[in-house]
Amino acid sequence: MTTGLSPAAGADHTAIASFDWMAHHAQRAPAQLAVHDLGTGRRYTYQDLDRRAGSLAGWLRLQGLSRGDRVALLAPNGVHNFELQAACSRLSAILVPLNWRLSVPELGFILSDAQPTLLVFHQAMAGSAEALMSLHAGMGALCITEQADDPYEAAAAEADRVEACPPGARLADVCTILYTSGTTGLPKGALITHQMTLFNALNLGIPALVGPRTVHLNVLPLFHTGGLNCYCNPALHAGGTVLLMRQFDPAETLQAISDSTLGVTHFFGVPANYLFMAQHAHFATADLSRLVNAGVGGAPISISLLDTWAQRGVALQQGFGMTETGPSVLLLDRQDMRRKPGACGKVLLYAQARVVDAGGREVAVDEVGELQVRGPSITPGYWRQEVLTRESFVDGWFRTGDAARRDDEGFHYIVERWKDMYISGGENVYPAEVENVLAELPGIGEVAVVGIADPKWGEVGCAVAVIQSGSMLGAADLIAHCRSRLARYKVPGKVVFVSQLPRGATGKVLKRQLRADLGLPDPFARS
Repeated sequence: MTTGLSPAAGADHTAIASFDWMAHHAQRAPAQLAVHDLGTGRRYTYQDLDRRAGSLAGWLRLQGLSRGDRVALLAPNGVHNFELQAACSRLSAILVPLNWRLSVPELGFILSDAQPTLLVFHQAMAGSAEALMSLHAGMGALCITEQADDPYEAAAAEADRVEACPPGARLADVCTILYTSGTTGLPKGALITHQMTLFNALNLGIPALVGPRTVHLNVLPLFHTGGLNCYCNPALHAGGTVLLMRQFDPAETLQAISDSTLGVTHFFGVPANYLFMAQHAHFATADLSRLVNAGVGGAPISISLLDTWAQRGVALQQGFGMTETGPSVLLLDRQDMRRKPGACGKVLLYAQARVVDAGGREVAVDEVGELQVRGPSITPGYWRQEVLTRESFVDGWFRTGDAARRDDEGFHYIVERWKDMYISGGENVYPAEVENVLAELPGIGEVAVVGIADPKWGEVGCAVAVIQSGSMLGAADLIAHCRSRLARYKVPGKVVFVSQLPRGATGKVLKRQLRADLGLPDPFARS
């Protein structure tokens, strides 16, 4: 597989012209508010977005872009993310959102791999954009200034409009490439198809109660699948409203959720978002009464944090997904939160999952194995990575790389990433379990556990903790608490205190960076 542009054998060949969300809602509810950019204060109806996406598509066509060409976007959250998504779809072009937190060499690698025809960038990233254009001389550029003479605004207003997706467009066509590196190696481009985006909207729409009256507040970066698809794209698919924040701030987020004039009904975050809000002084008085759904994913969440939000009347809806899975595969219904603590749910409507051993055989109930998934929301593979694509699938099942178990009722539990697991005295230890126990301690702000070498046991755990202001917790307290709750081989052999944990753009703890910061060897170098 090189580009993923040709539908696979047996794929759905239904044309998607009638699945243009912007055009559809612009016809049925033109005055409905689609996107409210809280950073700029700008508000866009579906009619606005349809017109702007059509003009952008026309402008892109004038620049010579056509089917399969890539458009890279280097910009903070904004309406441009959704306009360019729709504009590229109308040309069967491919959007490549870039992680603006990356360095120029890291971004340069992605551009060398994706080879975009055009780079759309925000003026705040002008320095990086200029350096990237010097490295890729043939690449065009379009700047977003948000000023009176904004070149991007001109492109979104003046060109002849492309009204809808082309007749030859297919659900199996690639519409986006999302680069993800996880914890190993160089970034790889996950191919995202129209079909994946559609079925994620269907999978999440029902259990997350997404509909035309949804008002979703997004704080996650839109270069990440969590930002794009939990629940922005599902909300736009349903004709609802998306409120955009440039980046997460706990006080501003609590204020927005509390604001009755905004009417926020939906929110999605990673555990760090909920942790930092819960630790903020305004949490106790914030008005959370209008929240219909508050989703959490991206990393394991402690039971103590779930209880903290439940005490404020908010049952966090846990789930599991990856960039490569659309993302949603598993979801826990709110009514099961207390009955199934730690579970990430059952399989969603348009998905399948299994837990298998190293030989590919399904394991028994409550036994740990690798979670594998398949269905219409799963990626067809990776951009120009034929070997990696083949290695990522077994008989049509996508290998998630996550250690999981399934109970007798069909609830799935993500135990840990396989490569985060360490072996102490011959026993597997999953850091998420230890972290969950440590998070129960009053005074623990946040904590991460990694495996370190030990001459006696092979490996033991190293707990890296951030202590809340005023707390007198010491290493002995953490060790004693673990001894009271865990088997001996799971108790960390070392405790390190830090001022903060290194986190990625979505708030997930970067364990590889954590190990580097502590001067610990990288276990992934062995794989």
